[in-house]
Amino acid sequence: MRRREVLTGLSGMASLAAARARRPPNVVIVLADDLGYGDLGVQGSKLIATPHLDQLAREGVRMTDFYASANICTPSRAGLQTGRYPIRTGLAWQVIQPNDRNGLPLSEVTLAEALKPDYATALIGKWHLGHVAPFWPPTGHGYDLFFGLPYSHDMKPLALYSGAPGVELTREDVDFPQLTQRFFDRGLRFIEANRARPFLLMLTLTAPHLGLFPHPDHAGRSKAAAYGDVVEEIDTQVGRLTARLRALGLERDTIVIVTSDNGPWFEGSSGPLRDRKGGAGWDGGYRVPFIAWGPGRLLANRMSPEIAMNIDVLPTVLAMAGRPLPDTVVDGRDLTPVLTKGAKSPHDELILFDNEKVAAIRTDRWKYVIRSYYRQLDVPLAVIDSEVLFDVRADPAEAYNLASLHPAVVADMKARITRAKATFEPLATRKSAG
Repeated sequence: MRRREVLTGLSGMASLAAARARRPPNVVIVLADDLGYGDLGVQGSKLIATPHLDQLAREGVRMTDFYASANICTPSRAGLQTGRYPIRTGLAWQVIQPNDRNGLPLSEVTLAEALKPDYATALIGKWHLGHVAPFWPPTGHGYDLFFGLPYSHDMKPLALYSGAPGVELTREDVDFPQLTQRFFDRGLRFIEANRARPFLLMLTLTAPHLGLFPHPDHAGRSKAAAYGDVVEEIDTQVGRLTARLRALGLERDTIVIVTSDNGPWFEGSSGPLRDRKGGAGWDGGYRVPFIAWGPGRLLANRMSPEIAMNIDVLPTVLAMAGRPLPDTVVDGRDLTPVLTKGAKSPHDELILFDNEKVAAIRTDRWKYVIRSYYRQLDVPLAVIDSEVLFDVRADPAEAYNLASLHPAVVADMKARITRAKATFEPLATRKSAG
C-alpha cells in the first residue's frame, strides 16, 4: 500500500473517531431498587455472583463515594430525574402511597424533557413519582414510551401499565417473577427500534426491593437465597443488555449507568457503611453502587473516590449530549471530567436530607451528622449537645467521632449545616419538630 493510501486511511479512521465522538451518546440508566452498596462482587460481596456487573466496572468507571439524593425511594427518584435536591420538587417527604394525590410537578424538567427533541425516550419499570393526573403517566414528563408500575410492587392496588402518546394507557395483572425479564425485554426492543437515532432508556427496576420474586431460571441458585437470586438475575439481564448493544454495533455510541435509588432495606448489604435505607444521616442509606460504562468515551478500569450524587446524572448526560441545562436551579454538577479524565469532584460538599430536614454534610474527607434515630425517636443530635464528625476516608463505618480532635473542621462543618438549613428547610411542605 502506498504511503498516501496509508495516510488517507489513517485520516479516515481519525475522522470516523471524531465523528463518533461528536455524535450524542445513547444513554441507558439501570436503576435498581434498594440494591445495597455491598451487594456486587466488585463491591466486596462474597455470597452474590455478579460477573457481568463486575466486568462492566472493569471496562468502565466505578465511583466508590456516590450518593443517592435521599435514603428512600420517591425523593431519590425525583432527584435523579431533575438534577435537583428533592426538597426543591416538593417530594422530599416520605414516599408516595397508593392513596396519595401528589407527584412530580409538571414545572419540573426531567432528563427526558431536557433531551427533547433530539432523543427518543422511554421509562420502563417503576415510576413512583405520582400515579394520578397531572403527574401520571410518565409520558407527560417527556417519555415517549412507558411500560411499568405506578409505584413499588409491594403496594396495592397494583397493575402493570403500558402507554405511549396517542395510545390509551392499558394495564394488566402483574406476574412478579417475570417482571425484571419483561422490563429488559421491552427495553431491548426499544433500543432496536431506535438504534438509528440517539435514545434515552431508563430501566427503573423493582428488584431487589422486598418482596422477592426470583425468575424460575434463577430461583434457588444464589448463596444469598432469594435476595441473591434477584440480584443475580439483574446481573444476567445487564449482561444481555451490553451483549445486545455490541451485537447492534452501538457499544461505542452508548453510555450505560448502573446504580440504586437508595441503600438496602431489610436484606442486602451496605458493606462497610453504617445503617441502611431510611437510616437518617448515616451513609448506609445513601451511598450506592455506581458504574458508568462507555467504551471509547469513558475511562476503562477506573475506580474513582470522588464524591458525587444522583443529581449529577442530568447535568452529566446533558453535557455529553451537547444540550443546555434547564432554565431552573440545578444542584447537580457535570461529572464528565471525572468519568473521562479522572478529574476531581465538581462538588465542594453534598447535603444529605432525612425527609425535609438536613441530616448531614459530606465533603471530600469529612462527614458531619446532625440527625439519627433511636427507638421511636427522630433525634436531632444537637438536643444531646453532640457534635458528630467522621473522617470517612479512614472510617467509612462512621464509627469514631473525631470532633474533639478537629475543632476547626467542626466549625467549618457547622457553618455549612447552618447555610444548608437556611437555604433548604424553608422549602419544606410539612412542619416537623427539630
